[in-house]
Amino acid sequence: MASQTETQKVPVYSLNDLKNTTDDALTPYLCTLPQPYTFKRDNTHSNVRLVLGFTAVAIAAVTFYLDRQLGWEAVQATWVRVAVVVYFTLNSILTVYIWAVEAGEVFRGRRKTGETIYISSSTTGKHSPLYRLKVRYVSASGNVLQQKEIEAPFTSWFSADGMFHPEPFRRWLASEITVLGEAARETERKTGNVSSHVGIDEKASQKKSRR
Repeated sequence: MASQTETQKVPVYSLNDLKNTTDDALTPYLCTLPQPYTFKRDNTHSNVRLVLGFTAVAIAAVTFYLDRQLGWEAVQATWVRVAVVVYFTLNSILTVYIWAVEAGEVFRGRRKTGETIYISSSTTGKHSPLYRLKVRYVSASGNVLQQKEIEAPFTSWFSADGMFHPEPFRRWLASEITVLGEAARETERKTGNVSSHVGIDEKASQKKSRR
């Protein structure tokens, strides 16, 4: 059975909502491609952000609690001053990490065969908003197989009332990124072109082929 991203509706004049909804559609698409094209998402960036963020929040929560319990005595304690410095340091590191290290990266995934894809997104234009992607696809040995920047208007996959349609978005990606084009053709072969969805049930397909 083909997997399908749930249809979503967003405010058409909110560039941030248009971008976030489109960004969110990348993971279910790339992680449900037919084998051997399926990508497994690398959650390193998310994990780093969670550790830094939760640690800072925990420090703030504990400091606030003890301040409420001990009052002025807690504020004067050396460990409280250290905790405050650590809190602001962690938040600074998190900010730098998001802007300098992640640098707009919305997906990083690896295939079983070792190839890795890196995708960063951004937007351009207010009156005619465009969705822009930087794509870098490298082999298991680190050789760059494809590197390019692509862009398209949000109206290519959002209707006038703000409804997101995943299939036009997927077709655009498949037309621009070589490995995704190959995956789309593999999907057509396995489904007999009955479905345009990229994700397919590999086990069901194998059972059908044995009959």
